[in-house]
Amino acid sequence: MDSSSTPLPLPDQDTSALVAAVAERLLEKGWLLSTAESCTGGLIAAACTELAGSSAWFERGFITYSNAAKTQLLGVDAALIDANGAVSEPVARAMAVGAIAHSAPSRAAIAVTGIAGPTGGTPEKPVGTVWFGWSVDGQVRTERRRFDGDRATVRAATVHYALQTLVTLLAAK
Repeated sequence: MDSSSTPLPLPDQDTSALVAAVAERLLEKGWLLSTAESCTGGLIAAACTELAGSSAWFERGFITYSNAAKTQLLGVDAALIDANGAVSEPVARAMAVGAIAHSAPSRAAIAVTGIAGPTGGTPEKPVGTVWFGWSVDGQVRTERRRFDGDRATVRAATVHYALQTLVTLLAAK
């Protein structure tokens, strides 16, 4: 899926409420979550572990900011990164799959790779471009979004969207 721009989160959908919803759904299923983060640098894992008792449903987080880390920690093929760039659908997919493969017994994973700015953007991949990958019980979904705003805003919106979409995907399982 592809979207050119995503609005900022609604005030009534704050991150802590999304984390609570993720926790509830994972606990109902008896599943664990892992994260693979590049542009957010661990903010998704931090949001999850802010909730007391998260050790019952949060397995681990990979911060794979560099391309080498994506390859070493998640098994993302370096040739895939070279061919598509780190901020791409194939890499987001491989990160989500790698997070599951390297964190058994996790059954759910969130992966994000993007350009938070203020530099690093190109006409093809402007600042604010983020590729998401979610793996839920063996099914992988990817999506591209572009968020407006400064670095902090892009990163916060990425965390929010990743969790919001995971809530929806878990509810469908």
